Amino acid sequence: MTTPDAIRRFVEATNAGDTKAFLETFTADAFLSDWGRSFQGRDQIARWNQSDNIGVQSRLRILGIAAADGTCRVRIAVEGNGFNGEGDMVSRWTASVYRAW
Repeated sequence: MTTPDAIRRFVEATNAGDTKAFLETFTADAFLSDWGRSFQGRDQIARWNQSDNIGVQSRLRILGIAAADGTCRVRIAVEGNGFNGEGDMVSRWTASVYRAW
């Protein structure tokens, strides 16, 4: 499967440390869930980005991607001053979450 544009932009913006580009990948009413914590809308996602993503100099690498039942599961490697390891990013394929979908 080809990496959806929104996921590609999410990873590229994170790796470039470009907060503006990162936040532009989300719609105003987007929802992000990270290990049981929920963030609704760009303001909350911006705070998560500062505390858990670009703000801790995360670097992301896509390990694999698969689609099933209207979702996209992306396996990523994360390195930075916060979490280091691998995790899954699961996103619904809907324009209400990611601008490019």
